[in-house]
Amino acid sequence: MTEESKGFDKEPDVPSEAAEPDNDAAKAAGSADEAEPAAPAGDANQITALTAQLDQARSALSERTADLQRLQAEYQNYRRRVDRDRIAVREIAIANLLTELLPVLDDIGRARDHGELVGGFKSVGESLETVVAKMGLQQFGKEGEPFDPLVHEALMHSYSPDVMQTTCVQILQPGYRIGERTIRPARVAVAEPQPGAAGKGEEEASDEESGGPEEG
Repeated sequence: MTEESKGFDKEPDVPSEAAEPDNDAAKAAGSADEAEPAAPAGDANQITALTAQLDQARSALSERTADLQRLQAEYQNYRRRVDRDRIAVREIAIANLLTELLPVLDDIGRARDHGELVGGFKSVGESLETVVAKMGLQQFGKEGEPFDPLVHEALMHSYSPDVMQTTCVQILQPGYRIGERTIRPARVAVAEPQPGAAGKGEEEASDEESGGPEEG
């Protein structure tokens, strides 16, 4: 090899302009790097808008749900009122009908007491009593029960030493009720304790407790 060929071992001379990066290219690259973070800002705005729309949808859903629940409650109350009114009207109609039949039932009862409820009349009377009983009519009033002004009407009054309180001693006309509703009170004769009988009874009880009356 010649001495000239040995010169290839040296590093080639590189121009200074090629060694230093281009300022314009570096600025462009820096601008590109600075422009990249702008994309997440747009995504955040979009997420915020979607979140606002979701909140509005939830608010509207809550309002509609509350409206539906209120309408359902009003409808249930309306149904209860209608059912209650229907039952009340039915009870009033039945009570009016049975009230008109009470004189007929009284005649049947008097005929039975006098032994006149016989033959075809007996069959008709018993059928009528069965029908009104199925409609809820109940008869009440018995001799010997305490007088109650809420269900009894006193037509006769007397005193008796055999009673300790005002008592029904005779049923002149039976009373009738439908459920808890009285459509006619029982018309009765009542007896009250004999005046002074209560005091006498208390004195006798006191004497028995003390061992008898004191001797003079």
